[in-house]
Amino acid sequence: MKVDFGLTATDYARHRAGFPLSLFEALAEKGIGIPGQRLVDLGTGTGSMARGFAGRGCQVTGIDPSPQMLATARQIADAAGLAVKFLEGTAEETRLPAHSAEVVTAGQCWHWFDGQAACAEISRILHVDGWLVIAHFDWLPLRGNLVEATEELILSFNPSWTMGGGTGLYPEWLRQLGEAGFRDLKSFSYDEDAPYTPSDWRGRIRASAGVGASLSPGEIDAFDRELEALLASRFPGDVLPIPHRVFAITARPPQFTQ
Repeated sequence: MKVDFGLTATDYARHRAGFPLSLFEALAEKGIGIPGQRLVDLGTGTGSMARGFAGRGCQVTGIDPSPQMLATARQIADAAGLAVKFLEGTAEETRLPAHSAEVVTAGQCWHWFDGQAACAEISRILHVDGWLVIAHFDWLPLRGNLVEATEELILSFNPSWTMGGGTGLYPEWLRQLGEAGFRDLKSFSYDEDAPYTPSDWRGRIRASAGVGASLSPGEIDAFDRELEALLASRFPGDVLPIPHRVFAITARPPQFTQ
């Protein structure tokens, strides 16, 4: 399945729920994302996480390989009056100076990276006393709920989609970071609903890898009509509380690379 989020940058920016305020507050308690810190947000997309940290006083650089996503990210940040520097690049090759970041974040994107190469690049650009944060805010498919029904509909249009049925937990990344030499690994998770209107939920799903980033325009339109009918018949309401799980890993960089 070929995925290009640049095809769905508008829906992505408008309808995908960003990370909740509670995550930024939890990280701040650990000394991560505090005013003045130099922070690099990898796979920044439309800049949701980058803006969250910029709003807390960090000096933020957002890195993404998609020019379309970066153009949208710049527009949103400028409109919000937030100073974020957006650069084209990848997690595996940021082209940033060595030891130039005190925090590196990867929000909702680590699964798209070459983990080994990303670990090496993050180790290179992080300060010796810096932090890596990997975070996800995933919808939860539970028996009989809207998320489960939506995932079933995605699969009916895109059988090659493999990202459904998740638990919002990624213990395998802890092993990956440990084998790459990262230190002081810690993780935490908690559940929090994200409210969506029916229209916003449709837009959120259009912005997903299994729909807007991989289907043809005709298939996307047909899918959207069926999702609209599903919402009206089985999940009516002006606001839909969508269960999500926050999962985060914090780690220090390897000592041997400094």
